[in-house]
Amino acid sequence: MRKKILIPAVLMLVLAIVYRFFSFSPELVGFSGPTMGTTYTVKFYTTPDTENSWGLKSDVDAVLARVNSLMSTYDPSSELSRFNKLPAGEKVDVSKDLAYVVDQALLISEMSDGLYDVTIGPLVNLWGFGPGKSKDQIPSQADINAAKAKIGYQYLQLDNQSLKKEKNIYVDLSSIAKGYGVDEVSRVLEVNGIESYLVEIGGEIFTKGKKPDGTLWKVAIESPAGGHEVVNRVIELEGGAVATSGDYRNYFEKNGVRYSHTINPKTGKPINHRLVSVTVIDKTTTMADGLSTAITVLGPDKGLAFAQRNGIAAYLLVKNDFGFEERSSDAFQAYLN
Repeated sequence: MRKKILIPAVLMLVLAIVYRFFSFSPELVGFSGPTMGTTYTVKFYTTPDTENSWGLKSDVDAVLARVNSLMSTYDPSSELSRFNKLPAGEKVDVSKDLAYVVDQALLISEMSDGLYDVTIGPLVNLWGFGPGKSKDQIPSQADINAAKAKIGYQYLQLDNQSLKKEKNIYVDLSSIAKGYGVDEVSRVLEVNGIESYLVEIGGEIFTKGKKPDGTLWKVAIESPAGGHEVVNRVIELEGGAVATSGDYRNYFEKNGVRYSHTINPKTGKPINHRLVSVTVIDKTTTMADGLSTAITVLGPDKGLAFAQRNGIAAYLLVKNDFGFEERSSDAFQAYLN
């Protein structure tokens, strides 16, 4: 009579794990949805540990809803909106998320000598690019001067998680909050063991890892002449953030003149130079988002000098009589090759 060979349960578990590992084939998964007045997209390759890949969408949606509830100026009940309603001299403890983003925005405000100003809100709203219905009207100089009197990043004080306004200012994080949203979604993927992914919100992008065939993630820089329909350049990233700011995305026209949503806090008016697009690569999408806006306000010459001085990887498209001229900082050269 033959004896049955009994395989220990531990050995069977090990064999099952080994079989699963060697028989696993990564799958490209993607999903998208609305957020922050725009849309988001997530793409990633599954791993042996990501059995419930589609379940991640609910986690991503929850994170983005939280960021919006903290930093939106369109939501009157958001943490930022509640702070903006406080009178001058008030101080309040805020979330770690809001404190971090304000800290990064204040850093860029300092770096740019106030040409990027986190308290730009009164001017953004005056020109019709903030909450409320846009009237597409040019404000009077008196109204511009009144709005400028309510601006000044130096009147916003952050001490750990304590935020204080020393003047009746209005904080607007629309130039940096989407970048933070990208970083937070990336963290969701990280904690779930995703090793190769791309996250995008309204054109701000973060990538990590290589594809299963060894190639890198490709990111397209759109042409101002064709918007999302025409690609100006394609860069490859194994990991890092890409953010693009442009005056061709959000504007209104009046009497044949185009007024950009990007406001110069010194003049109180939309930018009117020939720099139409700025792409920045950085370690975080939060900083890449804010820095691309800062360089856009600075303009083609001062903006490129700013990038060079601070070691920022920046790619600029400047309008000329024949189309667009490409300019890039030294730190961006590696991505062009």
